[in-house]
Amino acid sequence: MKKNFWSKSFILTLVLALFLAVMTAGCSSKTDETASSKEKKENKTTASADEPGWKKDTSPITFDWYVNFSWFTGKWGDDAVSKYVTDKTGVSVNFISPAGNEAEKMNTMIASGQLPDFITLGWWEDAVKKMIEGKLVLPLNELADQYDPYFVKVTDPTKIEWFKQEDGNTYGYPNASSSPKDFEKYKDLKPSNQTFLVRKDMYEAIGSPDMSTPEGFLKALEAVKEKYPTVNGAPLIPFGLNEFTDVGNTSLEGYLQNFLAIPMEKDGKLYDRTKDPEYLRWLKTFRLANEKGLLSKDIFIDKRPQMEEKIAQGRYFAMLYQRSDLAAQEQALYAKDPNSVYIAVDGPKNSKGDEPTLAGDGISGWTVTLISKNVKDKERAIKFLSYLISEEGQKDLYMGKEGLTYDMVNGKPEFKPEVLDLLNKDRAGFDQKYGASFKYWMLMDTNMSLDWAPPTAEPAKQMEDWTKGKTVSFAAFDGISPTGTSPEGIAASKIAQLWGKTLPKLLLAKSDKEFDSMFKDFLKKRDSYGLDKVEKYQQEMYEANKKKLEVGSK
Repeated sequence: MKKNFWSKSFILTLVLALFLAVMTAGCSSKTDETASSKEKKENKTTASADEPGWKKDTSPITFDWYVNFSWFTGKWGDDAVSKYVTDKTGVSVNFISPAGNEAEKMNTMIASGQLPDFITLGWWEDAVKKMIEGKLVLPLNELADQYDPYFVKVTDPTKIEWFKQEDGNTYGYPNASSSPKDFEKYKDLKPSNQTFLVRKDMYEAIGSPDMSTPEGFLKALEAVKEKYPTVNGAPLIPFGLNEFTDVGNTSLEGYLQNFLAIPMEKDGKLYDRTKDPEYLRWLKTFRLANEKGLLSKDIFIDKRPQMEEKIAQGRYFAMLYQRSDLAAQEQALYAKDPNSVYIAVDGPKNSKGDEPTLAGDGISGWTVTLISKNVKDKERAIKFLSYLISEEGQKDLYMGKEGLTYDMVNGKPEFKPEVLDLLNKDRAGFDQKYGASFKYWMLMDTNMSLDWAPPTAEPAKQMEDWTKGKTVSFAAFDGISPTGTSPEGIAASKIAQLWGKTLPKLLLAKSDKEFDSMFKDFLKKRDSYGLDKVEKYQQEMYEANKKKLEVGSK
């Protein structure tokens, strides 16, 4: 068998070649790594805290934006404002909203681990904590530090601090939010959204009665039903509310309790408003109204689209409702007959007749917007968010484009006459054509917009003016309820769902005795679900909030 032998010189040559190859590869890797680090460093240093980052890249990109409200049907790109923003920033938006139950849709998306680029939902919703705990959303402060320090300049540090989580990060930014300083500065200018409304012509036809007492409330409903059994051939709905959900009804909770001026705390301890005698007195009043045939079945089953349709038809006589959500319908009624609109009057009061303590904008605002870990472009996302929060973005979304929707008059933007006319007469048409005045409300700053907003016109002015001087800040009580999968979070969720089932049954009870029995059973069950854990958590959070606000107000 013949053997092959390599010469020493060949072996040395081979070893040298391998050595050089390894060295070259190592140097190349180090060079690439250095280049990459240099590029990252340059990217960070070129992003300025004083210059809007979005201006560096205005190439076309489309973000999917989930809005967790089934009633939201806004479409980007069909109106002047969204076209202007896209032309300016390169960003288009594909809005997504749930077709049915919002909580079910959110839970399904969370379970899948796949979320759209942006998510907007109520700050109080359990899904917020679930997304954060599940690491499904990105820390805004980290995104800003890496890609866009301008974010820090345009955001309110008090709000960033307020939404900071235990890990030191902030994941969501609010809309319609007022810090304690904001509230004090603007409280005389900013009304509450909570109103007790009546249809003007019907109310005046029955003598404009006092409806602030249970007796007066019931007599008014009886009188109007007798005088107006139908409205344009359809049955009158004597009293309207927000929709019932699986956790209750906002009209019959915070709204009613605020109208009754029920305190949130007593002597530094949180007060259980649900057990307050004044509150139960009025729930029993609504029970009696149902017994008398004064509560329509519609109010227990209708969702917002059905309610909007019936408001537009003027079928409700009275409503405990948020005035802003009937703006379009109010304008339509006003155009047909100024006397058929809804006006704000004194609603339910406590037995002492105290003035209501209506909620103004709190520091938590209304909704929060988060960025998903699945976002298609982190850098463009945080820069677009910064733009929307900035004064420039706020002005673009509220006023639109100079020369098209507004002109500068004495140094201030003013809607063109034809634009303002449409806004005051046909909100739906205004939204479709122009899309200004916060059609896109996801990050609206309701304080900043006061510098541009035109004077409120009738019929909305009457409702707005009625609430002024009655607003208070409930900021310290924001976000105190536990959420998520902690023991107290699970207990709170079970109690909320129990209340959602109990509340309509209380109104449908056949007698006060049956009401009392149902309510007593509710109290026992919520105790067994772990109410003590929930209350302990709430008290601790309330005290922590007070400290936060003291720091933020300095």
